[in-house]
Amino acid sequence: MDLEKRPAERPVPRAEGCLTVAVRLPVRIVVFVLVVPVRMAWDALVAGGRLLRDTVLRPAGRALLWVAWAVAVWPWVTLWRYVVVPAGRILGWFGYVLLVVPAVQLYDRVLTPLGHAVAWAARGTGAALARVLRGVLAGLGRVYVWVLVPVGRVLARLLKGAGTGLAAVGLGVYRTVVWLTRYLIVVPAMWLYEWVLAPAGRAVAWTARGLGQLVRMIFVGIGTALHRTLWVLLVLPALAVWRWVLVPVGRVLAVVGREAVDAFAHAWRVAGHLSLAVGRFLAWLLRRAFVEPARWAYRTVLTPLGHVVQDTVLRPAAEAARAAGRITRQALAAARESARQARADVRRMLFGTPREPEPLRPAKPRGEPGAAAARTLGSSTTALTKD
Repeated sequence: MDLEKRPAERPVPRAEGCLTVAVRLPVRIVVFVLVVPVRMAWDALVAGGRLLRDTVLRPAGRALLWVAWAVAVWPWVTLWRYVVVPAGRILGWFGYVLLVVPAVQLYDRVLTPLGHAVAWAARGTGAALARVLRGVLAGLGRVYVWVLVPVGRVLARLLKGAGTGLAAVGLGVYRTVVWLTRYLIVVPAMWLYEWVLAPAGRAVAWTARGLGQLVRMIFVGIGTALHRTLWVLLVLPALAVWRWVLVPVGRVLAVVGREAVDAFAHAWRVAGHLSLAVGRFLAWLLRRAFVEPARWAYRTVLTPLGHVVQDTVLRPAAEAARAAGRITRQALAAARESARQARADVRRMLFGTPREPEPLRPAKPRGEPGAAAARTLGSSTTALTKD
């Protein structure tokens, strides 16, 4: 057993002919020159399409979806929820009260008793008819046993005696007919078949077989001649054209097509890298030309200016607004308190001072007794027996 690990076999590179090597470089150059503009235009269209999708189409689609929901779906949902469903429930309740309940009552109070009565009458009628039929069948059975069976036996004995003579006469007639048929029809027919029809049929079959072989030989000769002629005139030239013209041309075209496809794939990949580099360069140029100056202006000019405006204008204005709001709330609270006191004074002048409720007495604890409930000298009760 071989326990050593064998190295992985590397794939053997495909042998390439001189035609492949000669065709590859010019085809790749031509395809690269033709593919680079197409790939760059394709990448530009893809980038523009993505930008258009993210900035225009997707928000527009969401807005259209919201409008379609508000115009087409929401009214129907509202109509279903607040009109159709309550109306359906009301109609269902009316249908239950007006149709189902009367139908159930009719079934329980009328149809069920009527059905029981009809079933009872049908059972009684069926029992009576069964008894009548049973009596009729019993009478017919007695007629069959006591009348028909004896009469049948008598008739059978009479027919048996007369049938013996008729059977003898019929047997003689049958034998006579069989003998005449055999010697007048069958025997002559067999002789005619053996000595006339069979030899004539054999002669006709031998003649037809000879004619068939002759015709077959004629047609086989004609077919062989046509086959050799077509082979020489059509098949051999077609084979020569296929072998010496079409196969080499096809191989050349296959090599050119394969190299063209490989060159197109290679040029597409290289053009993609080139397009990516050009796109990155354009992005860097746009960033240096527009984004960086805008960022610098925002950081160095607008942000300090905004902080100055916030510290000198907005923050004092906000503090003043908060102070004004605080003063306004205090004034409103004082006005509400004054109005509440005025209403209380008017109510006191008209209806008098309301009686204050008596304070609740604390509940007597049921634990240890107090000092007044201790042992007394003038009574027979103690603190333990007094409640």
